[in-house]
Amino acid sequence: MALRANLSKKRKFVADGVFNCELNEFLRRELAEDGFSGLEVRVTPQRTEIIIKATRSNDVLGKQGRRIRELTSVVQKRFGFPEGGVELFAERVANRGLSAIAQAESLRYKLVQGLPVRRACYGVIKFVMESNAKGVELIVAGKIRGQRAKAMKFKDGYMKCSGDVPWDFVSSCTRHVYMRQGVLGLKVKIMLEHDPSGQRGPTKQQPDIVTIQEPKDL
Repeated sequence: MALRANLSKKRKFVADGVFNCELNEFLRRELAEDGFSGLEVRVTPQRTEIIIKATRSNDVLGKQGRRIRELTSVVQKRFGFPEGGVELFAERVANRGLSAIAQAESLRYKLVQGLPVRRACYGVIKFVMESNAKGVELIVAGKIRGQRAKAMKFKDGYMKCSGDVPWDFVSSCTRHVYMRQGVLGLKVKIMLEHDPSGQRGPTKQQPDIVTIQEPKDL
């Protein structure tokens, strides 16, 4: 966000939070068809760098970088950045099967296109589990069929829901689908595996994993 003079720490944190929320909402609507999967904001002394994570990063860039320049111009004017004070980059999501945001958008498009709820959910679960996730849970709530609202839950594998583990190991996302009969709520939770390299999951082990060492010869 553009720097403001004489801003207290409390107001700065609130302003940064509002900036992140508004930017995230704008890019989510603008890049929904390109597999938008989140963003990362890096503030340097010279400029603010915004890294857009998407499954189809080439579509985000556009032909000869035209679309990314248009998005940069819109963000610059909306948030009052000086000329050259903000720059947008596109980064491809390495494994979209382990991204809850990408799978929530995929499920949303399947439902908008008229695919039955059960079939759409089982398709997402199969894809996620084939991507070596530890577990997955989908919740669809609303007027699924008929006038009576209800919630349907689909799950597979292993899922931790309490304690400190979900903060590190569970990728979750909530989306809304505007159907003809009403609004459907979607919630996607994906449990990630431990990965020492940090590419497919957290580098640290779960606290309930016990490793028994071999006894040393005296």
